[in-house]
Amino acid sequence: MNHNTPLSHSPRPLRHLSHVQRRVLTTAQLKAHGVSAAETNEQCRPGGPWQQFLPGVFLLHAGPPTSEERLHAVLMFAARSPAQPAPAIPVQPGAEAPHASQPYTDALITGLAALTLHGFTSAPPLLSLDKIDVLVPRLRRLRSTGCARIVRTPSLPAPSYITGVPVAPVPRALADAVAELSDANAVRRLLTEAVRGGHCEPAAVVRELTQARLLSRPHVVDAVDSLLAEGRSIAEDRLYRMVQEFGLPDPVWNVDLRLPGGPHLGGLDAYWPEQAVAVELDTRAPRQDEDALWSEYARKREHLERLGITVVYITPKKLRDAMDQQATVVRTALMASNDRDPAAYVVVLPR
Repeated sequence: MNHNTPLSHSPRPLRHLSHVQRRVLTTAQLKAHGVSAAETNEQCRPGGPWQQFLPGVFLLHAGPPTSEERLHAVLMFAARSPAQPAPAIPVQPGAEAPHASQPYTDALITGLAALTLHGFTSAPPLLSLDKIDVLVPRLRRLRSTGCARIVRTPSLPAPSYITGVPVAPVPRALADAVAELSDANAVRRLLTEAVRGGHCEPAAVVRELTQARLLSRPHVVDAVDSLLAEGRSIAEDRLYRMVQEFGLPDPVWNVDLRLPGGPHLGGLDAYWPEQAVAVELDTRAPRQDEDALWSEYARKREHLERLGITVVYITPKKLRDAMDQQATVVRTALMASNDRDPAAYVVVLPR
């Protein structure tokens, strides 16, 4: 057999590999197909029809890998793969695949490659990436090699399956991408798209960046400040829309409350003076001072409620995912005002 002989005309057992849907296999999978290590080495000799792409992972063709082949090769290298070849089960693009049908254990695509799979337009095409980040448990004995860059974590997050590829959630993928980026504009574009595109809420991103200890980098802090401002602006727009779409009475927007001749009581995003009902968007970022900030929120709420003012806290995520439920909560608070004692008189000032 010469180097150009197609697999479909190869002697047993190689001829049986011509039907393999994905032309990337591990040493264990080749062995399960009846291909010995010596035969694999023979196929991968210089000028041969196969190539070793990563340790223990082989491409069953001589040309460059496709983006899909690179992803699966990296996962095969990093995952605890079964010895038997996984069944070839087609997965529709963007669909969630049953976990049992996936051949990969303890490995997720993360970083820029994951963001590309999530649909980020500000992330580069897969084939342009020199490295593909793969997330594995911290105690796995693996080293980065070739295009596979190992990223470790104490515990793997629940994956999303995109075209059959296990992918880290957007906040974790963002943190892993930002860890490798020194370009402030690139970091800003990724974080902004995460919020504008509805991929996740700012608080989730900041939580991951904090855990990754990335908030000590000035260009990351600047991008996070922009992210939080972007997130608040989007949440405010949703709050305006909720009031309009669900027929709530018009409140006064963005006000400060004070006691007559007394202290400042705090700012509110919406306030219904006649019913003494307030709405505040909970856009706290989970940074190191979260406990102190929450204590401030709690003191403010307790003070207002002692004055007879009902405070409804709404998170941006709840506004995005369950606007109707939040409208019901506010409407209930407004209707219940008739059954409460009158609130203390407060001065309402524009913020």
